[in-house]
Amino acid sequence: MSVIALKEGYRGEIRDRVENYRGRQLLFVGWEDHLMFCAPHCIPVEAATPFRALIDEMLPGMYASHPDWRKVDLRAAEWFKSGQPFTPDFDASIGENGLGHKAVIRFRTPGLNGIGGSCS
Repeated sequence: MSVIALKEGYRGEIRDRVENYRGRQLLFVGWEDHLMFCAPHCIPVEAATPFRALIDEMLPGMYASHPDWRKVDLRAAEWFKSGQPFTPDFDASIGENGLGHKAVIRFRTPGLNGIGGSCS
């Protein structure tokens, strides 16, 4: 993300560069319509991590506290990358799915609309 300085002389080191994460990159993951999680989770992952590992191992650890989670089928979820529909290749890596440093993905689980059916 770029910075637009309002005054002359604003200088700063960018500290969230991919080089600072020891071979990992940041990936933001959000679950649509579930405001128990108010913002996407930010996780450090290697680009070579299989997408399947994200859905089978990482996401359950992030979202299992939600009562809807036990009903989720992530293979049937609607996926979005930077707000656009996205069909992930579960057998490809995160990098091969086009997810770079600080990428944002979100998923929607039709029929599961949050606690009490309200996402507003």
